[in-house]
This record gives sequence, C-alpha cells and structure tokens, in this order.
Amino acid sequence: MARQPEDPIVRSIVNMIRGAQVSRRQLLRGAAVGAAGAGTLGLASCAGGSGGGGGGGIVWGNWTYYLDFDEATGGYPSLDAFVEQAGFSVDYIEDIDDNNTFYGKIKDQLAQDQFTGYDVITLTDWMNGRLLEAGQIQEFDYANLPTVTANLIDAQWDALDVDPGRKFTIPWQLPASGWVWQKDVDPIRELDDFLRPDLHGKVGVLSEMRDTMGMIMAGLGTDPAGDWGDAEFDAALAWLDDALKSGQIANVKGNSYTQDLQTGTTLAAMAWTGDVATLNAENGDQWVLEVPESGGMITADSFTVPNGTSAENKAMVEEMIDYYYDPAVAAQVADYVWFVTPVKGAQEEMEKINPDNVDNPLIFPDDDMQSRLHNFRTLTAEEDNKYSTLFQGVLGL
Repeated sequence: MARQPEDPIVRSIVNMIRGAQVSRRQLLRGAAVGAAGAGTLGLASCAGGSGGGGGGGIVWGNWTYYLDFDEATGGYPSLDAFVEQAGFSVDYIEDIDDNNTFYGKIKDQLAQDQFTGYDVITLTDWMNGRLLEAGQIQEFDYANLPTVTANLIDAQWDALDVDPGRKFTIPWQLPASGWVWQKDVDPIRELDDFLRPDLHGKVGVLSEMRDTMGMIMAGLGTDPAGDWGDAEFDAALAWLDDALKSGQIANVKGNSYTQDLQTGTTLAAMAWTGDVATLNAENGDQWVLEVPESGGMITADSFTVPNGTSAENKAMVEEMIDYYYDPAVAAQVADYVWFVTPVKGAQEEMEKINPDNVDNPLIFPDDDMQSRLHNFRTLTAEEDNKYSTLFQGVLGL
C-alpha cells in the first residue's frame, strides 16, 4: 500500500498535487494554475486509481514531456497498459523542473529516511550519484528485473562511476541537449550567434549547469568530457556572465523554458532535444533544433527508489521499470519523447510503430551524432561544490 509522507506540510502538498488532475499541456500553454508556494505544485495524472493515496499503488515523479501522452484522451498509453496488466495504480506526477530545485523539496525527508511523497523518481545521474553517496536510495533487486538485465544497453551498465553495475540506478532515458531557434530568425551555427543584436533579450539557457556550461565550453573549443580545469570553466563562465549582464540572455529556466519558446519570449535557446520535437509536433513545426558541430550534451536520467519507499511499493516499482525495458514499450515511449533510449531492441521495434523514426539520430544516434554528443566529466565533490557555487552566483541564486 502506498504511504503518505510523515511530514504534515509535505503530506498536504502531495495531496494537493494528486487532486489537481490538470492536463500538463494546460500549464505549458500558459493556463493559470494555482500553486501552494513557488514550485510546489506539479501536474498529476492518475493511471488506474488513487495511486499513492493509500489505495494500493505507487507514485512516480518525473520531468515534463517524458512519457508518451495521448492529447485526445489525456492519458499515457504505455502507463495505462501497464496499470491494466499489473493490477495496481500509478500516480504519475510531472513535478521535476530542475534537479536542484526538486532535491530541495525532498531533501529533509531523504535525510531522515522518511517517505518523500514519491516511491520512484527519475533525476539526472550526477544528482543520483549524490543520493547514492549519501545513502539515501535503495538497492534494486535484480531478481525482479529480468528484462532490464537482458536489455539495458552495454554502455550504460557502468556509465555512472559511483554505481558500477547499476545496483541503485536504472536509466529511464538518455537526454541530449542542443540549440533551438524560431524558424523566422537566422540560424544559430556557432556559440557567438546567440549574441547577435536581433536576439537581444530573447535568448534562453538551461538552469542545469552541466548542460549550459558544457555547451558553452564546447562552443569555446573545450571538450566537456576531457581534462579541463578552472581556466576553461572560468572562460565559459565569463561568456555566460557577460551575456547575462548585458541582457542578451534573459531567461534561465529548467523544463519551464518551453513556455518561453511558445510565447515568443525566447527566440533562441539551449534546450533539451526531445522537448523541442514535442513542441513542434504540437504547435505546427515552429522551431529548428540542431545538435551543433561544436557539440551538445548527453547524460542519463535514471530511476531511483528513495529509502522511505516501503518494501512492498519498491517491488511494484521494479515491476514497472522492468515493463519499460520491453523493447516494444521502449520504442512506444521513444516515438513520443524523442530522447535516446537505453533499451536494446527498441530500434527494431520502432519499425513496427513508426518507420519514420527508425533512423532518427535523436533517438538512435548514428556515428555523426555520437561524435557531437558529449558527457560532462565527473566532478570531484570539491569541484562540484566550487563550480556549482560559481554558476549559481552568476545566475544570481
């Protein structure tokens, strides 16, 4: 049975989220949605029942635009099929806008091994590494994960250095980032194109340090996965600081940057590839997306189970994760989200679902795309603290 958070304030917020039952598209299109304090109200979709409210189900916290969605029905086809198959409910809450801000919502519960309001979450691996090193997430039982064992792509088993063998983290998607601009503006071909006068006050960057700083460093000629140090980071930070102080860059956002693209507040941006593909599909193909020759970024967003999740609910989470490693299901999700899938066999299954996406390099990277996508090198704890503090300082945080 899914449990409520012990903290009464967190419990009331979670209950409000679950009662919201608002289409995620309403917020992304600018509809007014009330919030219990800044950043606390996510968008909930309940598949098959009341989910985490004590009715025998689980709660999954995820990012927006990150699961196949049916605009006509307001449902999530792959998740709805799973719920029917599994016989328990899943509260699916699109409540992650940024790794740091989401962590800030649940850090007190994590520190006390209390239920966070989520049985499973899908944060980015650098953050998952922090949770693992702090002892705040549970080890998976691979006896419940035979499909994951069979189908996780080889390169991902040891991709997170602090979790060899993926004992505590299992990749959901491998998000890539690149550059986007409205079709009626001149193309963005190199980093300094973001500084053109016609884009003054209309440029956006991501609040995720590794995406934004990684693409800036790449644009300045530094490999973000390579052996760089303070000098290279400082040069990239100076480029960002100048662009912010001059007003050239006006928007620094997490997932909510998509709203600025839709309203025209942002004309060119550093963005996550799958988000732009979805925006184009739903808004008439208004934007151009490219992973530049200088390079975009790629990482993994992975499932983790916080310590406060019960053993019963953890087993249900593992059943759900294993379902999503069926290549046919993975292809169904990838056809919608347009991020690199970590599941073997998904490309072959895509032939049956949507042949147009079989050779889509944003889902199944070819050699050229692979050469353009960089990882952000693993930082030591000291480096992470130093660089994160500098980055946040430039953003005024």
